[in-house]
Amino acid sequence: MADTDTAPEDLGAPQSFLVLNDGTAVYDRAGERVGTVEHVLSDDQEDIFHGVVVKTSEGHRYAAASVIDGIFEHGVIISQTAGDLPEPSADATDSSLGDGLRRAWNWLIQPK
Repeated sequence: MADTDTAPEDLGAPQSFLVLNDGTAVYDRAGERVGTVEHVLSDDQEDIFHGVVVKTSEGHRYAAASVIDGIFEHGVIISQTAGDLPEPSADATDSSLGDGLRRAWNWLIQPK
């Protein structure tokens, strides 16, 4: 029986962010499970992928497109551990992540 906290050996074929489903498992490069995809942040009209909101045991975190190593049928691989992923924030100051963090924050606070 496979350990549910580590990535399966075969995550399936590479996929586009356009078909990435909420609930898809997210793993770091070591194969440790970070969490699950809560929401894909993209501009569908411009076909731009910004990143994903990841649901972790410590709350929601933001994985920018630049830290995503691969999107597959059965999982997403990121280059950072769960502890290294920033929390979405309305007042993000990091210029390289600020816009994405604000997008993630705005998605989290909108009425569902």
